[in-house]
Amino acid sequence: MEEQKTIHRLSRIGILGNVLLAGFKLFAGILGKSGAMVSDAVHSLSDVFATLIAYIGVQLSKRQEDAEHPYGHERLECVASLILGLILAGTGVGIGYAGIRKLIYGQEALEIPTVLPLIAAVVSIVVKEGMYRYTMYYAQKLDSAAFRADAWHHRSDALSSVGSFLGIGMARIGWPIMDPVAGLIICILILKAAFDIIKDALERMLDTSGGTVLEQEIKAFIEAQPGVVRVDLLHTRQFGSRVYADLEIAVDRNISLIDAHTIAENVHSRVEEHFPNIKHIMIHVNPA
Repeated sequence: MEEQKTIHRLSRIGILGNVLLAGFKLFAGILGKSGAMVSDAVHSLSDVFATLIAYIGVQLSKRQEDAEHPYGHERLECVASLILGLILAGTGVGIGYAGIRKLIYGQEALEIPTVLPLIAAVVSIVVKEGMYRYTMYYAQKLDSAAFRADAWHHRSDALSSVGSFLGIGMARIGWPIMDPVAGLIICILILKAAFDIIKDALERMLDTSGGTVLEQEIKAFIEAQPGVVRVDLLHTRQFGSRVYADLEIAVDRNISLIDAHTIAENVHSRVEEHFPNIKHIMIHVNPA
């Protein structure tokens, strides 16, 4: 119940915050004659759809296992992250294209922005960085790849506003060409964030290992359990925001099958209790 409240709250704040900020930046960009700020406003507006996709993806991933999906639906969150990354990449390409077009065909018509877009840039930097920190905090608590991607949408918006601020400021001191140049800088920052999000989503969908650090922690924990002589094999694979593990442990060859089974059951229960991100661990017992 608490987890659902957090998901709903993150989504409401993300959508409302981005709608208000996008409207303000679009108004400031048009009235203040700043193409960079208009591009920045489009970026903020795309974050509204990003938050919606993150919300839908997380909600679908929480559905219980069924006959057609006995391993659950966690990978739907990876699909949401992948879509978010692609949307972000598309936004970056669009902004970059507009900047290049303005540099090539519109140099004579470049206008010097007013002070209003500068104010909007500062407001955007403060608000979006705050939204990034807030969303990332709860994304880590939920262990949600989709909301982490959403948080990076907020951070990339804050970074793009820094680019807008620098471009608009330099345009106001006699370098109007820096306004579309700032749009190109924004494009690069957005594409970098999109690449990271897409890469993370694909890794989680392709049974990538949980990582050396996690596996070493699990191995040390298991070898400290009563009756375990050693760990012969440990493989982990990411499944959305959760992890599956395959384990082989060695136990005293002279004990009964019942005792060996009891040791394995204890390891199974303790590991899943101690490591909440592990959804299931499959254990095979070898004679030491």
